[in-house]
Amino acid sequence: MLPQEETLDTLMTFLHVHGYRKVEGISISIILKDNVFAYGKNFYKQTTGGAMGSSLTLTLVNIFMSAWQKNIVEEQTKTGEFYGRYIDDIFMTWNRSEEELRKLLDDVSTWYPNIKLDYKMSNSLPFLDVQLTNNNGILSTSVYHKPAAEPYVTPFTSDHPRHVFSNIIKTSIERAIRYSSTFEAFNYERRYIKLMLLCNDYPSTFIENEFYKYFSEYISKSPFLLLIDDEQKYFLMRKQILGQPTPGQSQVTMSAALADIDNDPLDDDERQ
Repeated sequence: MLPQEETLDTLMTFLHVHGYRKVEGISISIILKDNVFAYGKNFYKQTTGGAMGSSLTLTLVNIFMSAWQKNIVEEQTKTGEFYGRYIDDIFMTWNRSEEELRKLLDDVSTWYPNIKLDYKMSNSLPFLDVQLTNNNGILSTSVYHKPAAEPYVTPFTSDHPRHVFSNIIKTSIERAIRYSSTFEAFNYERRYIKLMLLCNDYPSTFIENEFYKYFSEYISKSPFLLLIDDEQKYFLMRKQILGQPTPGQSQVTMSAALADIDNDPLDDDERQ
């Protein structure tokens, strides 16, 4: 959980570095430090972390983690290794000894009492919903399904508009293509998607029609080419799809373009 005082200090440094000396409106410390709730006849105040679900808390987490990870990123960059983070989930590569890695991670866990790393080491690990595997120095990826997760989507018998069911299939196929770095992994996921849909009462004709509709946009308009049947077609289509932004990326880009940041930047003299 976020240490509150250190988070506020990190935020002030972040704003100063980027040239801002004030934030209009309610004080951030009030939002972060004055979260209270009632249980029974008692009132409780949150002393560590921030309110779950708050967009500000998520922003503060990213700012704090950006500062927290600085030394690790520098070390990974110097040695030509990869480092990636999504909020508080981290993925990194390592080519030195396991003992050195454990020493580094154990040391990192001492930086802040409230932040303890729970780490796993292997040549194949899930990161969010992607399975990443080191095949003799070659990175391969596929869709990751949690072992305890049920193959559930919105049932076809539910009272939803027709386009909802089409979008579920389209999204599932596109995720399979984006995540599957091999034709074999894609075919496995394609079969998984069909079985999942059948288990949720989707008619087989509807499934086949939606699959055909999706693939025909990238491969051929000919009705005789129903599905991807070889590796070359798959990689050609995957290249096209990977070059397109996801809906989430498009939304972030649009939000950034429309953002109205009205702050008082530092003068040149104040920056020095």
